[in-house]
Amino acid sequence: MSKFTFNHIALSVKDVDTAVSFYQQVFQFPEIENTTSKSKTRWLSLGEHRQLHLIPRPDAEIKTNKAVHFALATPRLDKFIAHLEALGIAYSDWKDTPQKNYIRNDGIRQVYFQDPDGYWIEVNEAV
Repeated sequence: MSKFTFNHIALSVKDVDTAVSFYQQVFQFPEIENTTSKSKTRWLSLGEHRQLHLIPRPDAEIKTNKAVHFALATPRLDKFIAHLEALGIAYSDWKDTPQKNYIRNDGIRQVYFQDPDGYWIEVNEAV
């Protein structure tokens, strides 16, 4: 069996400029060249050759729930939560308790919030 590594996640977004601005403001992801086409799809680097592709779909109906999310980890969760608060971004725990982090059974804390298109993002301290 071949070995696999994570390459990218692609999200359909209503306004690609708004989405890029959000992800750069919240995570400081640098924009990188879209090497596949001359489309309006924009790519952001997640580091270590991992990418976030934001695909403009202004007429798409985007439906999500918290169980469908992607997760990022940081060793400084408290600092990140303060950053979310400074940006005025609402977050919650898994049970939807506003402005609260959740402690998993393995002791890892996590928070959830949504991007402008309603996609759920988890940030945890499982580094």
